[in-house]
Amino acid sequence: MSEFIQNPKHQDQVWMQRAITLAKLGQYSTKPNPNVGCVIVKNGQLVGEGFHPKAGQPHAEVFAMREAGEHAKGATAYVTLEPCAHYGRTPPCAKGLVEAGVAKVVVACPDPNPLVAGKGVQILKDAGIDVEVGVCEAEAHQLNLGFLKTMATGMPYVRLKVASSLDGRTAMASGESKWITGREARQDVQHWRAISGAVITGIETVLADDCQLNVRQLNGVEDLSTVVQPLRIVLDRQGRLPLTAKILEQSETVMVMGPYRKELEDLGVIQLQTQPLKELLQTLAQQYQIYDVLVEAGATLSTAFLKEQLVDELISYVAPTFLGQTARAMFNAEFSLMAEQLRFKLIDVTQVGNDVCLKLIPSSQETV
Repeated sequence: MSEFIQNPKHQDQVWMQRAITLAKLGQYSTKPNPNVGCVIVKNGQLVGEGFHPKAGQPHAEVFAMREAGEHAKGATAYVTLEPCAHYGRTPPCAKGLVEAGVAKVVVACPDPNPLVAGKGVQILKDAGIDVEVGVCEAEAHQLNLGFLKTMATGMPYVRLKVASSLDGRTAMASGESKWITGREARQDVQHWRAISGAVITGIETVLADDCQLNVRQLNGVEDLSTVVQPLRIVLDRQGRLPLTAKILEQSETVMVMGPYRKELEDLGVIQLQTQPLKELLQTLAQQYQIYDVLVEAGATLSTAFLKEQLVDELISYVAPTFLGQTARAMFNAEFSLMAEQLRFKLIDVTQVGNDVCLKLIPSSQETV
């Protein structure tokens, strides 16, 4: 690593990679805030580093500047996201970097948040600080897909997770679906829940599986109290959710879209009137600051999200088993023409235990 750091061509990339690694330390705890990492370097030596751990706590730059102290003067700061320019729960980091006397700031991703959107960079430039934007931008962008999309478009980033057999079946004819995939794949899903602000499912899935859809175990995380649990959202247009459902054991993190029910209000459940899926997503982003949504549902709801082009990423776990033609299909759309097909681009494939995890994006969204 030292050879790369001594080479000016690679120096910025190496230090930004360190900042990206730091940012990931907050991936389960910062919601709704973005994941951000920062390192401060002087004369080729690391003098300070930090990451944003939780909403309301200091930002990554603050921790890095505290550690650097007087060494920050004349140093270079590497930040994965444009330093904030506004007063919120914490003061603007751009002004903090100016006051610390850094000579240069290298930014991976610009921040489309209207409260920032170039203002952080401008504050730095106005103070005579050299600013470079775009170093390792693609990798840093992956840290905050939901935050960046919502700030730019007003819509959250939607991941659709499915688990199927080799013949594309997700449940038996009776609705039984426990378990198609193995333990390792089910454990992997905990990560997707943990980085999501909300998990959406349909009432049929709750009735069939009595699922909880919360985060119960994470690889590398011993204290789950540090994890911001996702809001569990049940689409229940006919008001069939049983009060004995396991998902209601933590009712304060449950939302139900459907007819108003006094008994749910008494449990502290958030209730929403029935609305189209796109409007629901807009409501989640704009009223509840939910920027990443995971859909874990049956064929009907999954198909609806796909046909309405609301899915940004498809996460498909495939188990090496056959369930037969009477088992329930993964999707229930009916197409008569090849032109109607929904095409995807494969962006990653990983073996998880005895199963395979495919990550795909719609072909129309390859630039996401």
